[in-house]
Amino acid sequence: MRIDGPGKAGEGRETMQQTEGKGEDTIIAPASGRAPVPFFPMTRAEMARLGWEACDVILVTGDAYIDHPSFGMALLARFLEAHGYRVGILSQPDWHSAEPFKALGRPRLYFGITAGNMDSMVNRYTSERRIRSDDAYTPGGVAGKRPDRAVIVYAQRVREAFPGVPVVLGGIEASLRRLAHYDYWSEKVRRSVLLDAKADILLYGNAERALLALTRRLDEGEPIGSIRDLRGTVFAVPPGWRPQADWREVDASEIDAPGRSMPPPDPYAVRPMPSAPQPAEGREPVGAKRDRSREVVRLPSFEAVRDDPLHYAHASRVMHLESNPGNARALVQRHGEGPGAREVWVNPPPLPLSTAEMDFIYGLPYARRPHPSYGQAHIPAWEMIKFSVSIMRGCFGGCTFCSITEHEGRIIQSRSEDSILREIEAIRDRTPGFAGHVTDLGGPTANMYRMRCKDPAIERHCRRLSCVYPGICPNLDTDHAPLIRLYRRARQVPGVKRITIGSGVRYDLAVRSPEYVRELVTHHVSGRLKIAPEHTEPGPLSKMMKPGVETFEQFRALFERFSREAGKNQQLIPYFIAAHPGTSDEDMVALALWLKKNGFRPDQVQTFLPTPMALATAMYHSRRNPLRPLARGETVEVVREGRRRRLHKALLRWHDPANWPLIREALLKMGRRDLIGNRPDQLVPWQDAPVGKVKEERPRRRFRGGKDA
Repeated sequence: MRIDGPGKAGEGRETMQQTEGKGEDTIIAPASGRAPVPFFPMTRAEMARLGWEACDVILVTGDAYIDHPSFGMALLARFLEAHGYRVGILSQPDWHSAEPFKALGRPRLYFGITAGNMDSMVNRYTSERRIRSDDAYTPGGVAGKRPDRAVIVYAQRVREAFPGVPVVLGGIEASLRRLAHYDYWSEKVRRSVLLDAKADILLYGNAERALLALTRRLDEGEPIGSIRDLRGTVFAVPPGWRPQADWREVDASEIDAPGRSMPPPDPYAVRPMPSAPQPAEGREPVGAKRDRSREVVRLPSFEAVRDDPLHYAHASRVMHLESNPGNARALVQRHGEGPGAREVWVNPPPLPLSTAEMDFIYGLPYARRPHPSYGQAHIPAWEMIKFSVSIMRGCFGGCTFCSITEHEGRIIQSRSEDSILREIEAIRDRTPGFAGHVTDLGGPTANMYRMRCKDPAIERHCRRLSCVYPGICPNLDTDHAPLIRLYRRARQVPGVKRITIGSGVRYDLAVRSPEYVRELVTHHVSGRLKIAPEHTEPGPLSKMMKPGVETFEQFRALFERFSREAGKNQQLIPYFIAAHPGTSDEDMVALALWLKKNGFRPDQVQTFLPTPMALATAMYHSRRNPLRPLARGETVEVVREGRRRRLHKALLRWHDPANWPLIREALLKMGRRDLIGNRPDQLVPWQDAPVGKVKEERPRRRFRGGKDA
């Protein structure tokens, strides 16, 4: 048994596109000649119309079933169909009993379980833990159609309905909970979701290759408990288990020394810690060269990270350092003590998909509309994306508050121009209501298309957490020419009248290509463009791994210049985060003053939401900075108390009179009475009157007589 490592140096850019396991070297299925099903069945009656007695695989999802590549269950169902498997879908089943999970009968191979395109807790609760009034992935936007921690509940009900059937977890909720993780909603560290769901295996990240290999091997009769060599998989094993006897265990402290636990008093105080020798960022630990493909890194146990936030931060840092598929090692984490102890084993991340593989997946025969059973019901998420095209996956930005990197990886996987153009034509020809407006050509980021490391060998060995922080890596290819060419070709597709970019633009990359900014601003902005500086102050920006505000100003200058040249009146819509770890009250006041000075009045603002596995979540929980060696003992200011969180949010909306009392109170406590008044350089007035009715004071002018006016 083995877990394949990366290819040899010098084999070219497609080296990391190899697959692993039992010789699966491609996920592209040959043409079968079989007609695809119009929609995958959700009832026995639909199965009967297709002439099916049973499904090979049944996928359970917390989302409405929309047959479109932006919806994970539809994409995987079409992918498995292309390889000859019959797939059924249970969409938003009633979880209060096992009966709805019997609707399609017993699958021949396994149940695949996902919460849907969103984490079920993020989907249902706001950053203030209030229940949301709607669900964008449900017909009619109705809330409450999926349970909290959906993958656990769905898996339990499937076990009740069909004992003994293999259960496979996947999707973003499972991916981000594959190890012990801090849960913001219960304010505690929870076990790996694999154990709580009592599932057989978990697939994380870009799972197409692992899913196909798993399905084929189960189809060949191999027990699921013996499938242990697929990248991007997580499973539970007895303590001491190894793939082979020659595997070596590496303690996580060899990668980064955790330092000492932080004493409980005064969590904001910085205390110098004795520093142990540390490997330089992006380098291997000191020692003889070893075969990393046969090493497993032991993380602190569940009990250790549950009981000591420092160990949690340490585990989080090591996990992120072991995230490059070119050099990542397997991880193992013990859960429990005594005879019942289990170890959660995490194989290295999936290798990136090649362009040909991406083209194959997105070129499958999607119906490109919701299942007919929904009738004319409005599904907000579908309305948002039905005229948009995903052109790539992944993100190398490394923003600490974001989960995209942990789920899709840091290596950009791009489709070909021709594949993208074919999808635009499919939207034109097959999507009801299309009037010539393509609403997005994007992905996690609008302008990372075809960007990768210039050197495949460097890419395989790099251990940096971000390619663009603290500065853009000189080895990163930031050429926007392929994206410009794509935009120009897309505009020429017959029937296309307008293409706008809905995905966020990474402005520190964009300023390197004024030609791209000109192309974007002249042709692809519909009055407003979303941009995400997130903050203006160095403290919080350093904890976010975001560029300084001066870079935003550079982009803003280009945006305004090219808008004027195009004769267009267009606006930037900046997004900011309140109460992010590392943010002080003074930082938020400075941001509010910057907003006022620059004429920004945000209507919708975001308060930091700690999602599982994110580095910022580790900061929030531990008050330590996992971006640096933890032995240095750097503490992080964290805003947890409700009133301070409300204040930070209120400062983003400084212009709202409802927020003035809270802001005034805070300014007085901070000794900043100078910021209260009606002058342009002051933040809020003394009186509670609508902004439009407040008369701003002007500086006093001195008359010739020498007396004050």
